Amino acid sequence: MTIIANILPYIQITLSIILIVAILLQQSDAGVGGVLGGGDAGGLYHTRRGFEKFIFITSIVIAILLTASSLIAIFVK
Repeated sequence: MTIIANILPYIQITLSIILIVAILLQQSDAGVGGVLGGGDAGGLYHTRRGFEKFIFITSIVIAILLTASSLIAIFVK
């Protein structure tokens, strides 16, 4: 158990950095016009394809892994 307790912070730091990068790589459709209320009302839904879908699913998986590692850290201590 001490090996896991020693390695877990490094795993959490790595997962959090990867999650930040994955979130920043995702495209945002909200431009300045959308913030001020002048966005395109018909373009609310679009299908993710290719690399965008890969980054989206990757960010979800990494968030789940980070949550799981945080729960493990609680029980190991």
